[in-house]
Order: sequence, then structure tokens, then C-alpha cells
Amino acid sequence: MTGEDYRIITDRTVDGVRYIVAEPSAMVCSERIEFQVVEGKVHGLRYERGCNGNLQAIGRLLEGMPLETVVEKLRGVDCHGRGTSCTDQLARVVASIL
Repeated sequence: MTGEDYRIITDRTVDGVRYIVAEPSAMVCSERIEFQVVEGKVHGLRYERGCNGNLQAIGRLLEGMPLETVVEKLRGVDCHGRGTSCTDQLARVVASIL
């Protein structure tokens, strides 16, 4: 599945847990976004590459957050005038799986 500027690599459900792996736009620092969805909430968010400390913090802050809230809070976050960011890419991926 391909989005505006990201690509969902894996979208599978096992025992009620939805596993998502996405490749964000080349315009951002991160190269991979992984998370699980349980009962409509984000769990285990992990980024590969990017601003490690900030992205770990985002994962902790979003743990257990409803998907819709993730999109509301993160959609449109811009990094250095690129028109997107690592967190905006997450919001775009999440919006596409709702």
C-alpha cells in the first residue's frame, strides 16, 4: 500500500493485534516506523533512524493513545520547512489505516 509519500510495508493482524510497518518519506530523517494497534490504540511505537531521543519520547507519549487522537495531534507537524516530519508521517500512516 502506498500513501502520499510513505509506503506501508506490513499491515497484518495476528490474535487481535494489528502490526504496522511503514517506510516514511525520504524527506524525513527516520527510515522506518513500526507500531501495533490493539483495540484502536497505539502500542510499541518505534522509529528506525531519526532523532533518537525525541522519537523515543514520542513513542512513550503516544503509548495507549487512540489512533484518532494521534492523527489530530501530529498531522501537519513540519520539520525545517519540509512540509512534513517524522511525526507527521506517522499521522499520515495512521490516518490511512483508520
